[in-house]
Amino acid sequence: MLRNALEPWHVAIIVLVCLMVFGSKKLPEMARGLGRSARILKSEARALREDEPAAGAGSADR
Repeated sequence: MLRNALEPWHVAIIVLVCLMVFGSKKLPEMARGLGRSARILKSEARALREDEPAAGAGSADR
């Protein structure tokens, strides 16, 4: 059902609507903020993954 849901012309319409709503000056700023957020999320997830085995080993000794 959703196999062909997102076609190239859908993306073009979404981009045009974003340009009209936010303006061309705000979009790069929003993209930078989104990139920063993604980097922070990735680093936090990595730190959680690294801390998890150490926390699991400590609770197994009890």
